Amino acid sequence: QVQLVESGGGLVQLGGSLGLSCVASGFAIRGYNMRWYRQPPGKERELVATISVGGSTDYVESVKDRFTISRDNDKNTLYLQMSSLKSEDTAVYYCNAPRRGAWGQGTQVTVSS
Repeated sequence: QVQLVESGGGLVQLGGSLGLSCVASGFAIRGYNMRWYRQPPGKERELVATISVGGSTDYVESVKDRFTISRDNDKNTLYLQMSSLKSEDTAVYYCNAPRRGAWGQGTQVTVSS
């Protein structure tokens, strides 16, 4: 059974940092590009970051130089390190394995002033 489970969300102050994790089971992430998405309140889900099988990364412009996506294939885990958080980063964050059609349940990140 393919499953993605995110963790690490919470309440963080403006300008703070937070790290998210996504543990995969039922498949090996080493063979797949992986993504982080987010859905702000009242808005559509948007792609935040992608990491390829080879480790190359891509980010939406609004998070460049603030967020870092990474992967640990041995731990079958995807990460998103977020820093210099802004109020507009408040959202539910989801990890995704697009070729597996797999989504996590999401983890809430709230940036407070």
